[in-house]
Amino acid sequence: MKEKFMKFRKGGLGQLTIPLIAIAILILFNLIRDPGFFSIEITHNNDGNAVLAGNLISVINGASELAVLAIGMTLVTAACGGQDISVGAAAAIAGSAFVKVLKSGPSISGGTVLLAFLCACIVAMLFAAFNGVLVAVFKIQPMIATLILYTCGRSIAYWINGGATPTVDSPIIRAIGRFIPGVPLPTPVLIVAGVTILFMLIFHFTSLELFTQSVGINGSAARLNGINDTFIKLLSFIILGFCVAVAGCIGVSRLELINHETLLLDVEMDAILAVAIGGNNLGGGKFKISGSIIGAYVIQILTTTLYAMKVSSTDVKAYKAVVIVLLVVIGSPVIKAKFAKLMARGRSSKQRVSMKGAK
Repeated sequence: MKEKFMKFRKGGLGQLTIPLIAIAILILFNLIRDPGFFSIEITHNNDGNAVLAGNLISVINGASELAVLAIGMTLVTAACGGQDISVGAAAAIAGSAFVKVLKSGPSISGGTVLLAFLCACIVAMLFAAFNGVLVAVFKIQPMIATLILYTCGRSIAYWINGGATPTVDSPIIRAIGRFIPGVPLPTPVLIVAGVTILFMLIFHFTSLELFTQSVGINGSAARLNGINDTFIKLLSFIILGFCVAVAGCIGVSRLELINHETLLLDVEMDAILAVAIGGNNLGGGKFKISGSIIGAYVIQILTTTLYAMKVSSTDVKAYKAVVIVLLVVIGSPVIKAKFAKLMARGRSSKQRVSMKGAK
């Protein structure tokens, strides 16, 4: 049994301790405050379809864009030892490109939606590649390099549609942003599951995870072992660009319009926090995608809890900041090291007691 535990721990269970404890505490707090807080009910939406509803569904649905962005942010953080603060602005650009293609024809068909999504991916990945070149080739610190797009990205999104905020009234777009007829779960939740499975398969059948961690831990050593660290860093940004496009398209589909000023506004900080809460080292190296996804849901549960407690929207950020600072500090290497020492002392004390008893 002990060997199995150590195997799980080496496999990353220890890294997930903080986010799992955080979720458990939030769930317990809400159940004490309101036993029916996480109850799920079946209701009918405006189209007359039976769908699942409740705070739990709202949490997993509301965190969809953040969870997808956290996946890409984790790879950039692991490979480059820094964060991309332009993902919100880049999502606005991708969303604007998505809508531009959708509005280019007389009607919106499945083929048009697919073409629009591919265009959004290409646009987002090109802008992400621009950030990646600055970081990987010119060795600019990621937060400084991405500050350029953070500053001008929403203006570019504004220009794409000529300053307008066009709506996209289509059953297909409505199904992407809300519910597919006959499916009770919100479509964004299914998209997150699909993206997660995609990355699980990529990590399983390729060496991307190993190469990313190697470059993040020691780029020079990775080069000596034949790993192209410049390519891995650039690739991590391009993958983040794909995640940005997915998140931007989900955001547009939810509202059925593009608003370059408000689409995923301030999501950058939440994405970075999701990575941190997930137990990943913000300085690069070893990472766990599942930790970042759990971190995204921790942030969303916290937000939903605060709104349920009638906390005003202006105060929510302050309360979130306090809780998140506590989580990040508890999960910091210093606290982890001290906790490990205490555990080691406890184990050695037990061994001494057992040895005395044996004598």
